Amino acid sequence: MVEIYRTPDERFSCWMEYPFEPHYIDWKGIRMHYVDEGPSDGHIMLLLHGMPTSSYLYRRMVPDLVDAGYRCIAPDHVGFGKSDKVLDDAWYSIERHSQALTHLIQSLSLENITLLCQDWGGPIGLRQVADMPDRFERLTIMNTWLHGPWHTYSDGLRRWNRLWHEGGRMDEVQGCGFVLQNFLTNYPNGSTPLSPDAAYDAYEAPFPDRASKAGPRRFPLSLPFDNPEGGNAEVQTKNFEALRSWHRPVHFIWGLRDETFNEDWGRKWASFYPQATFDGVDAGHFLQETHGPEIVSLLLGRIRDE
Repeated sequence: MVEIYRTPDERFSCWMEYPFEPHYIDWKGIRMHYVDEGPSDGHIMLLLHGMPTSSYLYRRMVPDLVDAGYRCIAPDHVGFGKSDKVLDDAWYSIERHSQALTHLIQSLSLENITLLCQDWGGPIGLRQVADMPDRFERLTIMNTWLHGPWHTYSDGLRRWNRLWHEGGRMDEVQGCGFVLQNFLTNYPNGSTPLSPDAAYDAYEAPFPDRASKAGPRRFPLSLPFDNPEGGNAEVQTKNFEALRSWHRPVHFIWGLRDETFNEDWGRKWASFYPQATFDGVDAGHFLQETHGPEIVSLLLGRIRDE
């Protein structure tokens, strides 16, 4: 058994606009949390977060999607949000995150899925589509990537990786809340963004100390250019190739001010799919935080036009 930390419920009292009943599933002795809102017979919206966020990132999107008749499933990856935190840094890999999500999808018998993925939600979520394509009816891809020769990692992402190595600034700060606080200081636009201080509190809440931050700490150190094995580089490349034959709807909704995964990359990726749509949003990397209702409106409009 791995050693875990379980964040006390009272630490989430600062999660405003998050009235969702918690749901949990066990995977190999680890408790994984997920939001499950909307009609039980509704088609699925599978909402996947990345680093250093959680299902909280989708709090302003879930109600509007439920109102449109969808069942929203928003998991917290192991090590994030209300899910258990494995305390051993070496435990974390993109393969393990992918296996945990597969377990959730299969255990809940999810089908007719619309995938919404951003950041690390892309490599983890698109793996599910490559492995179980019949469960998915459309893709919504937001500011993410899959590893391979078609993608050039930005200078900003390489700097980000270096900051998390031993002796780097983020290795010292260990600030999950700091990441969102800094983001909202630099991109204070959108419909209803949190204040930078509120963002710090909300995204720091799951992690009371350095030991509990093993999950967030490993994501930047799992980037495939730096850690091919931990980042599942070979599998990511295979998944991209497998999804080249995807003929169902695929909608790109992109934060155009993202320096990590920029507009050129988003449009290049969309060009691989003749049926793809591309909508730009005046947002940075965490577009769900600042532009959640706009994303929902764009997506529902694209679905109506399919």
